[in-house]
Amino acid sequence: MVDFIRKITRDALRSAPDAALSREWLVANGLGGYASSSLSGAVTRRYHGLLVAALPAPLGRVVMLSQLNDVLIERDGTERRLTGHNPQADQWPDPNYPSDAAPSGLAEFRMESGLPVWRYEIGDVVIEKQIVLPHLQNIVHVTYRVVKAPQPICLRLRPVMAFRKLESAVDEPLARDYRVTARGHEYEIWAGPELPVLRMTIEGAELPLTLDGGARRDIVYPVEAERGYESRGSLWTPGYFSGPLSQGQTLSFVAATEPWQRLWALPPADVLRFEKERRRRIVGTAHPSLREGAMAELVLSADSFLFVPAGRVADQMRARAEGDEVRTVIAGYHWFTDWGRDTMISLEGLTLTTGRHMEAGWILRTFAHYIRDGLIPNMFPDGKDEGLYHTADATLWFFHALNRYVQATGDRHTLQLLLPRLVEVIDHHRRGTRFGIAVDPGDGLLRQGREGYQLTWMDAKVEDWVVTPRRGKAVEINALWYNALCLTAGWLTEEGDTQAARPLAELAEQARVSFNARFWCAHAGHLYDVVDGERGDDDACRPNQIFAVSLDNPVLDRARWEPVVETVRQRLLTPVGLRSLAPGQRDYKPKYFGDLRARDAAYHQGTVWGWLIGPYVDSWLKLHPEDKAGARELLQGFLPHLDQAGIGTISEIFDAEPPFSPRGCISQAWSVAEVLRCWAATAEDR
Repeated sequence: MVDFIRKITRDALRSAPDAALSREWLVANGLGGYASSSLSGAVTRRYHGLLVAALPAPLGRVVMLSQLNDVLIERDGTERRLTGHNPQADQWPDPNYPSDAAPSGLAEFRMESGLPVWRYEIGDVVIEKQIVLPHLQNIVHVTYRVVKAPQPICLRLRPVMAFRKLESAVDEPLARDYRVTARGHEYEIWAGPELPVLRMTIEGAELPLTLDGGARRDIVYPVEAERGYESRGSLWTPGYFSGPLSQGQTLSFVAATEPWQRLWALPPADVLRFEKERRRRIVGTAHPSLREGAMAELVLSADSFLFVPAGRVADQMRARAEGDEVRTVIAGYHWFTDWGRDTMISLEGLTLTTGRHMEAGWILRTFAHYIRDGLIPNMFPDGKDEGLYHTADATLWFFHALNRYVQATGDRHTLQLLLPRLVEVIDHHRRGTRFGIAVDPGDGLLRQGREGYQLTWMDAKVEDWVVTPRRGKAVEINALWYNALCLTAGWLTEEGDTQAARPLAELAEQARVSFNARFWCAHAGHLYDVVDGERGDDDACRPNQIFAVSLDNPVLDRARWEPVVETVRQRLLTPVGLRSLAPGQRDYKPKYFGDLRARDAAYHQGTVWGWLIGPYVDSWLKLHPEDKAGARELLQGFLPHLDQAGIGTISEIFDAEPPFSPRGCISQAWSVAEVLRCWAATAEDR
C-alpha cells in the first residue's frame, strides 16, 4: 500500500497570497496532544505549537515547544529562512506581513500519509523537512534531509517556547526563570516545579547547542487578533543548534516531555517507518470504499480524534483493573476536548466504518462509567478529572451509538452489560433529572431547560447570554427520546424481559402520537423547532427537524417525511452541510466572523454545519433507497475543501452563503465522521 499524498505546489501558494498563513496542518499523538501550525510554519494562533503535550491533570494540554526557527546559511553568509515568522509586536499591524512571513524557497507542501512535508528549493540546494509524532508519546521529531547540495550547507535551528497552558492567553507572563542543563547531547529546559522539563537533542549530525543568554521576543498572533482575543505575547529561546550538512545527510531535532529512555528507544528513521506502517494498517482496515484517495486521507484524519485521555490517570487505572481500556474522542482541533454528544454522533464514522470495532466498545463502556443521574457528560474541561453534565441530548445519542455498534459487531456482551444502565437512564428521564430534563406525563414528550444553561447541540453562550436557549420540547430531543425508547424496549424483548419492555413501548407510542399531533406546523409546511417553549411554539426553519426522519426509529409519520426533507433541501442544504437557520428568518446571519460575541451570535443562526450532511443523506436514502448516486453527490462539495483550512480534513462550520468559507475548528470529529460514514453507505457495492 502506497503513501497517500496531498500536494500544495508553489504555483498554488502564489495564486492565493495568504494561503501559507490561512491553511494549516495538524498531527495528533493519540493522547490529546498534537503538533500544528500554518503552512508557512508561522504560529498564527495561540493553539499552534510543534509539541503541545497532553499532561496529567491539573495541567492538561501545554504548549511546550512553540516553534523551531530554521535558517539555511549559504556559503556567502546569506540567511534563508525556512520557517515563516510572526511579526514583532512593535511592527503590527503591517500590511506587508503576509508576504514577508512566507518562508524562503518553499516549493511544495504535502501531507504524506497524513504527515506534513515541506520541500525547499533555494538556488541549487534542495531540502525536505518532515514532522512525526510517535503514537502515544509526547515526543516530536523534526527531520531534515538534504536532497541536493553541491557544496556543504549550514543549518541553524532555534527552538522557541513559552510553556503555556493551551487555553491561556498569549500575553500570560513567561516563567521568571528558564534553566538549561546539558549532559553530552542531551539538553533539558526547566521552567518551574509545576511543569515537566522539555528535553531536546539532535540525532544524525553534530549540531551543538550555542547558548546566547536566553532571549525573549514579543510577537503577534494574527488569528487571535481577528478573533478578538489578546494577540501580543512573548516567547523564549535558550539559543540555537548550528552546523554543516552535506548532500544525502539527514538530521532530526527531537523534543519531548517523556523520559530520555523513550527518546532513545527508537532512531528517527524507525519512528517514521513504524508510524507510516501504523497509518497504512488503519486505512487497510477501513470500509473498502475508504481505502484510497480523499477518503483514505479522512480515515487518517479520523484517527487523530481517537485518544487515550492522558490527564485522567485514575480512569485509566480503573479501566485496566477491569481488563478494559479508556478511549474517547476529541471533538475538534484545536480547542475542544472530549464531548459526549460529539463522541456519540461521531462513533460510527470514526470507528465502525473504519473497522476499529474494539475501540468503539472501549468508548461506549468508558462513557457508561461516567453516567450520573441518568446523564453522560456534556464535556470534560481540559486538565480536569470530572465532566460537566449540562446536556439534554448527549445521553440520547448514546442509545443511537450503541445500536449502531451492536449492529456492526453483534457484541451482545457489551449490550447486556450496559442495558441496566440504559433502563436507569430512562427512569431518570421519566422521573426528572438535572437541568429540568423530564418527561411531561400529559403527552410523554421530553422537555428540558434551565435559566442560564444551553442544553441542546445549539449551545452558544457568551457570558450570561444563551443565544439559542430552546427551552421547552425541542424537536430533535423528542426524536432521539422516541428512538431511545424503541431501542431499549427492543433490546429488553430480545433478552427475554418483556415485562420491562412493555411500559417503554407504551411510552414510546404515547410520545409518537403526541409528537405528530404537536410538532407539525401546517402554516409553514415543516416541523416546529420547539413546542411549549417559553414563548409558545417556535416555527423557525432549522435542520433539527431532519432527525424526525433520519433516526433508526423515525418518530414522524411516513406521510410527512417528504415535505420535511424537501423543506430542508430547498432552504438549508449547501454543498458543505446544512444551514442552522433558513435565510429570511429573523436572526439569520450569513457570515461567521468577528469577536466572540459576534461569532456566537451567528454560530447557530445560519452558519453551516458539516456534520448535518449525515442525517440529511440518511433521510434522502429513506425516501430514495435506490438513489445512492444522488446521495453520494451530496458529499462532493467536501472534496475541494480538503485543500483549505486544515489540509486533508474537514472544518467544523462554514459561512451560510457562497463561497461557504470554512470557519471554526480546522478539523472537527463529527464533520469527518459523517462524511466517511455516508461515503461508505453510498458505495454501490455495499
